[in-house]
Amino acid sequence: MNYTDAKKEFEHYLDGYDRNNDKVRLKIIHTYGVVHDMKDICRRMNLSLEDTELAKIIALLHDIGRFEQLKRFDSFEPATMDHAAYGVQVLFEEGMIRRFVPENQWDDIIRTAIALHSNFKLENISNPRTLLHARLIRDADKLDNCRVKLEDDLLVFMGMSGEDIGAQVITQKVYDTALSCQCIYSPDRITKMDYWVSYVAYFYDIYFRASFDIIEEHDYLNKIIDRIPYSTPDTKNKMETIRTHLTEFIHHAPGYEWI
Repeated sequence: MNYTDAKKEFEHYLDGYDRNNDKVRLKIIHTYGVVHDMKDICRRMNLSLEDTELAKIIALLHDIGRFEQLKRFDSFEPATMDHAAYGVQVLFEEGMIRRFVPENQWDDIIRTAIALHSNFKLENISNPRTLLHARLIRDADKLDNCRVKLEDDLLVFMGMSGEDIGAQVITQKVYDTALSCQCIYSPDRITKMDYWVSYVAYFYDIYFRASFDIIEEHDYLNKIIDRIPYSTPDTKNKMETIRTHLTEFIHHAPGYEWI
């Protein structure tokens, strides 16, 4: 198992897709961003070299299904394709995993981590090491999604300008969910502001204290909230309440430990 070799194979895989497409480019940058954040989490948690290499390879492959989704549908919407399930299909049912990891001893961990990385909740994992890696990829994915929400073109991933987003309302169900320390269930999102709230509410699903520390050090919560100009007074007030609530949660969350 070697991340450098896996990365070379991943670059060959990407040759089958249009790197000049804005959405494809966004996903390539995101993939390597997740790898970067994964390295940082593993370092802070003092994980072994083997677990760090494994975590980096899972990060490299976690969104491999996205590229075919974009090629077929030019969309990130889950209704068009379950990208995690497709990634598992390509890697394990079609055997592509051997291009990235010649040995099969880590297959169950990789399969589970990729299959569940975008699930609403992480459930039914009994093996401690598998659970570790399933939690790691979810944290690293969310950390780079913070960068995406701050740097990438809103028109590309939101389909709307910041001004137009901020003029919309937050529906009551989404607002109540955010204040109850829960992530937003995707089908409950109606307005673009609901989507924006969901991008900070996913901090409730962070697992490790190391990840919370990164969020605080980069001031991700405030920066994401402040990217949108809120022209509707009710929306602005609700976002300030959400900010206060999440600031307390992030600062005091103990996080899980790995011994």
